[in-house]
Amino acid sequence: MITDAVLHAQLAHTLEATPWKSIGGRTLPRYDGKVRDCFIDGDRGERTIVVTDRLSAFDAVVGTIPFKGQVLNQLAQFWFDHTKHIAPNHMLRVPDPNVMVARECDPLPVELVMRSYLTGVTSTSIWKAYEAGARTFCGHALPEGMRKNQRLPKPILTPSTKAAKGDHDVSVSKDELLAMGRIEPEVFDRAAAIAEALFAAGQAHAAKQGLILADTKYEMGLAKDGTIVVIDEIHTPDSSRYWYADDYEARLAKAEEPRSLDKEYVRRWLAGEAKWTGDGPPPVMPADVRCEAARRYIASYELVTGRTFAPDTREPVARIAAALGAQ
Repeated sequence: MITDAVLHAQLAHTLEATPWKSIGGRTLPRYDGKVRDCFIDGDRGERTIVVTDRLSAFDAVVGTIPFKGQVLNQLAQFWFDHTKHIAPNHMLRVPDPNVMVARECDPLPVELVMRSYLTGVTSTSIWKAYEAGARTFCGHALPEGMRKNQRLPKPILTPSTKAAKGDHDVSVSKDELLAMGRIEPEVFDRAAAIAEALFAAGQAHAAKQGLILADTKYEMGLAKDGTIVVIDEIHTPDSSRYWYADDYEARLAKAEEPRSLDKEYVRRWLAGEAKWTGDGPPPVMPADVRCEAARRYIASYELVTGRTFAPDTREPVARIAAALGAQ
């Protein structure tokens, strides 16, 4: 159990940014995403991914959460190992709790979002569409009379366009996506089959751990030989919605929100108490909100993996620089 004192002490040592220009004595092109900073080694066909403690919500970075990067990276490592028999993934090695060295791939221009429940708080969520009267979502027919957080008749794939940094992703149907000409039908179908198989495996494992994997998103890329490879992360609290299974039905009956393990907690704080859903600069998260979010991230790691999370409390920039030879 990580104490409150450790969490509060780490508030001053979160990994917000990476200052380096070279890795192992070589200057490499870099790309900074909302959460991950990537250094691309084209000669070796590798990508060094540093998972920061930044938190993204409503398509914006809203602050940092203690140990979040370590949790995400190590959860991704767990799931990549756990699902490598289903689909190849990009993981090569993990030289630091916040770092993954991965095979460089050409990313598909689509996120593959799998959903099993009628839920969400963002303006583009399936629940908001249903609440507004829509009875189809991304080409899937939805039954009348459903309640928020109710299970869908079957899991559905709802693709999303990958927006440029600072823009918003857009959910589309398969037909709409293909009409845009962004991806070949054969490639999409292969990726969709992988997403469905991964989601089924993820839900089965989560159920054994007393959890519900309500929805998730996958990113995939093409290797040089045309193989579709799972990239980025998989089944982490940033890309997935986890609920506790033991009281889900009781809370649904009372129209209460499920107990969640994911960053939905922060989304609810932003949209509720802070009254912010993405317009203008984000509010400053109080220490107690940041620490509670950290507890939930850590709990997700321990519940999903069955392992005890062992945080590295050393100053992250110097520690990672030493592991990578970064300057």
